[in-house]
Amino acid sequence: MPTTARLLTVACLALLALTACSETPDPDTGDPAEQETSGESNAASGSTAELDYSLPPDDFSADPEAGRSLFRSNCMQCHGEEARGTDQGPPLIHRIYEPSHHPDITFHRAAALGVNQHHWEFGDMPPVAGITGEETAHIIAWIRQEQRAVGID
Repeated sequence: MPTTARLLTVACLALLALTACSETPDPDTGDPAEQETSGESNAASGSTAELDYSLPPDDFSADPEAGRSLFRSNCMQCHGEEARGTDQGPPLIHRIYEPSHHPDITFHRAAALGVNQHHWEFGDMPPVAGITGEETAHIIAWIRQEQRAVGID
């Protein structure tokens, strides 16, 4: 195989590998509303589910204090009372979850669909039953507030 063809093959394989490792929609490309209606495999359970992040409306204003309470009732068991992690789930007040690496949509997706284990050794995260997009947005607002308080932004 000529050198140019080999380089092209390697470049294509590298691009495919990077695409396969992508976990979140790129916020700068594609409309989340379009992604919500396309079918996708549920990451944690393996079932096929419609993407429904139940995103709040654009004019929604999230309340971090409401988020703290909602976090405690929906997330604390695995992620710890102050989102610092437990033996069942990772800390969310950690650089890995900074907005440039895990934008807010990834938290919506995790709550709605669950997450395959990837950064930590805790196993798969199941979807959070019964939580709405607005409630998730409140939780995200609280997590982001706590991240900023320790210099993560």
